[in-house]
Amino acid sequence: MNQKALLAAATSLMSLALLSSPAMAQNAAKEKCFGIAKAGQNDCANLSGTHSCAGQAKVDNGKDEWKFVAAGTCKTMNGMTMDEAKAAMKKS
Repeated sequence: MNQKALLAAATSLMSLALLSSPAMAQNAAKEKCFGIAKAGQNDCANLSGTHSCAGQAKVDNGKDEWKFVAAGTCKTMNGMTMDEAKAAMKKS
């Protein structure tokens, strides 16, 4: 095997290892839950597009703000799915 092919194979294997890491598995066991994030404690960009980073929520429990929660627990926290949050935003 020549050096370029060996390097390409090694890179592919490393990428595969990263994709199957525990962090990826952990995210698979979580879901986005809208309407439960406290001000400054959202996980990423909001649905309304007013910001694109974590920790920038301005109000508690904004319908367009979300946090990752354990899969299956969102409803018990009175949260919404993305579709429900979009519908709630249209009503406002």
